[in-house]
Amino acid sequence: MRRNASLFVAISVLSGFGSSAMALVSGMWILDLTGSTGLAALAGLCVYAPVLAGPWLGGLLDHAPRRPLVIAVNLLLAAALLTLLAVRGPGQTWLIFAVSCAYGVSYVLVDAGETALLPSALSPTDLGDVNGWRSSAQEGMKLVAPGVGAGLYAWHGGHAVAVLSAAMPLLVAVLYLAVRLNRIPPERSTPRHQGPRAGLSVLSGQLTTRVPLVLAAVSIAMSGFTTAAVYAIVITDLRLPSTFLGVLASAQGAGSILGGLLVGRLLTRRGPAAVGVAGAVLFAAACVARCLPWWPATVAGAAIAGIGLPWTLVAAVTAVQTHTPPALLGRVAATANTVMFGPLVLAIPLGSAAVHLGGRPPLVAAAALCLTAAASLSRRAELPPLLTEGPRRGAPGTPGPPSRLAGTRPPPGR
Repeated sequence: MRRNASLFVAISVLSGFGSSAMALVSGMWILDLTGSTGLAALAGLCVYAPVLAGPWLGGLLDHAPRRPLVIAVNLLLAAALLTLLAVRGPGQTWLIFAVSCAYGVSYVLVDAGETALLPSALSPTDLGDVNGWRSSAQEGMKLVAPGVGAGLYAWHGGHAVAVLSAAMPLLVAVLYLAVRLNRIPPERSTPRHQGPRAGLSVLSGQLTTRVPLVLAAVSIAMSGFTTAAVYAIVITDLRLPSTFLGVLASAQGAGSILGGLLVGRLLTRRGPAAVGVAGAVLFAAACVARCLPWWPATVAGAAIAGIGLPWTLVAAVTAVQTHTPPALLGRVAATANTVMFGPLVLAIPLGSAAVHLGGRPPLVAAAALCLTAAASLSRRAELPPLLTEGPRRGAPGTPGPPSRLAGTRPPPGR
């Protein structure tokens, strides 16, 4: 199991490095080719838009061998990245957008595929810890890869970054071949209804899944809603240079690394619902800290958000894996990603409009919404006190089938 754990952490490092480097360079490349900041921003939208098709794409994972499909997706992504070698001028900008969309589709399929594969590769007691390590690895790459990508772009241009990024999914495919699937869950018959509503019915059909999933969706949506507000706080209220946003990104990344190292133990002791509530409360506290007219409080708020957001995400995926039949795990995991990340498509532009009221009102609204969700859902789930009681027999943290947690891409840094 230690071998498989090391392989999955290495997969997270490589995939996180390649995607983080290319995500930054895609926008820079489009901006240099076209001179349009609007077109440059659309590259990011292309990455997240395919998550809305998650319920349909996830069904592929329930009708095909999962490891071969995940390997094939990585190989196709590498091939798509190499098409960027044909970009020579503004006329080929569409290729960068197409590759950004390919990244988005690969995220949906690989995230759901890993969710379905991990229970076959790791023991139940290792799942939470390994996914915490994977989350820390991904956040670590978000600190390192953008600088490497930008430096390589400045030195040798976008083609060099495309080749480097294409090498990452190739190596990931090799590592997937080396994983030993020792614990293959027994296949169960798939229900006749195989459309997107099959995934939604599983997610909404039981409280232990619904509570952490809603908490993750609310917290991640509010992270997008407050993005423009954080910019306004830094530039307008604190009167700091835009480069200070890099300090906040580093602080949030450091918080996410720490949170990833802690979340596995918390999941084992308290269960996904309690960890989801704690994550939502921490993100609300981060929003309040960012409202204070003192730059150290803003930095502290970024670090606290870095802990809270991954906790809500990891807790939700834990619940999905714990309570989903193996034969449906692919589509249910992809649907869960849509539920958690789909609201960003609306939350980000709404936050951009709300910031006209000032930086603090959106932050206060986000904090209030997260606290309301945490309070109402924790009562409904009848959670034990987070810091005073150990896990109860039959509590969400110790279900009949052990918790199954897959590492997913972390929410966007906000």
